[in-house]
Amino acid sequence: MNDTHYDLIILGGGAAAFAAAIRANGLGARTKMINAGLPLGGTCVNVGCVPSKALLFVSELLHLARSNPIPGVEMSLREVDFRKVVAHERALVAQMRREKYESVLANLSSVSFEEGWAHFRSPHEVEVNGQRYTADAFVVATGSRTAVPPIPGLQEAGFITHIEALQQERLPKSLAVVGGGPMGLEFAQLFARFGVEVTLLQRDSTIFPQGEPEAVAQLAAILQQEGIAIVTNAQVQEVRQAEEGLKEVVFSDGDQQRTIAVEEILLATGRTPNTGRLAVDQAGIKLDERGAIIVDEALQTTASHIFAAGDVTNAPLRLETTAGHEGTIAAENALRGTRHTLDYTSVPFTIFTDPQLAGVGLTERQLMAQLGRCACRTVPFSYVPKARILGRTEGLIKMVVHPDDGRILGVHILAPSAGELIAQAMVLVKKEMTIDEVAQSLPVFPTLSEAIKLAALAFRKDIAHLSCCV
Repeated sequence: MNDTHYDLIILGGGAAAFAAAIRANGLGARTKMINAGLPLGGTCVNVGCVPSKALLFVSELLHLARSNPIPGVEMSLREVDFRKVVAHERALVAQMRREKYESVLANLSSVSFEEGWAHFRSPHEVEVNGQRYTADAFVVATGSRTAVPPIPGLQEAGFITHIEALQQERLPKSLAVVGGGPMGLEFAQLFARFGVEVTLLQRDSTIFPQGEPEAVAQLAAILQQEGIAIVTNAQVQEVRQAEEGLKEVVFSDGDQQRTIAVEEILLATGRTPNTGRLAVDQAGIKLDERGAIIVDEALQTTASHIFAAGDVTNAPLRLETTAGHEGTIAAENALRGTRHTLDYTSVPFTIFTDPQLAGVGLTERQLMAQLGRCACRTVPFSYVPKARILGRTEGLIKMVVHPDDGRILGVHILAPSAGELIAQAMVLVKKEMTIDEVAQSLPVFPTLSEAIKLAALAFRKDIAHLSCCV
């Protein structure tokens, strides 16, 4: 046996790469995983989902202590030791990396691992650490990194990305978040709740253009009520180093030019695929204008024996959940010659602000573009008994329904635990259930999940005149 030849070589060490390795191991394929940059686990466990949600939870506890909605309950809040909070977050990351990645890899008997930057030397050959390896098939899953826009003076003045933001042991007094979307919104609220003066600069007309306008507008209002300054249609023109360690951000706000001075700048301006070191031209892999690997519906690249998964591709969605499933599909297709695909239409998203913004399926705008008409209902969470009990009525649910047959095509929720609720909505959209079927369901009373039934009932009844138990 040639020690340098493999059935499959996987480039990367994150969610998509690990899913590919697990599937390859299950198929008994002799596999090599090569990773560099972030530690095993990639973005999510090291510098993404896990650490950010850990800090978001702490910030939610702080907010609850300060703004507890229940009369007669006074919650004392002592000084927060941010250094200890970050130490806890890092310990959690290290533990989950060991348990969910390092230990998992150690138990994959047919998968070997090497740390290092790999690049293609030919369609079937890569080089890493001066050693060349060949394979029958490849899965490229090298992920992405923060996109740094070409703003004059930005590099000289300095900035942080989500990576540095999750590792700081000292909070800045003021922060400009450049960019909206999930990352910008989550970090803006997180830092604001820790007492940082936050300004969010979003170039679009709304903080989350992909979302349902009613829910997005309400979330923006909530963030503003918490003290976050939100500027939409903001085009950052220049960054300058100012006195006393401050940084001046010059931006246009409509027809006006404005300048703010902040201690730190956080970039949330999108992601750039990690393809620069791969020498993809040597393998016959084509990239799009973003530098992402072009794949077809089966995740096959322009080189027939090379597949790609996760953030490095031009696939429709770039989420942890889709990356993992794509990795499994890519390995299966690469090793068995199958043509499995992923249905992206019923994949939910969640922005982990508080309240959370979640959605699955079509928006009203998308259905109107398809049919020219839409059956939609929006129900405020003030109609949900459990929300009233919790004193958390600042949300809504919107259901997008086919006007002819009542099939549920989209559900969008702004509420505490919306990320949990959207899992139920995902099944409704995937199975194309109707509003009448959901109206006959019996969710537990009182729970927030009743909101989904209430939204379905709203198409047939005036829910303002229904009792709680209906």
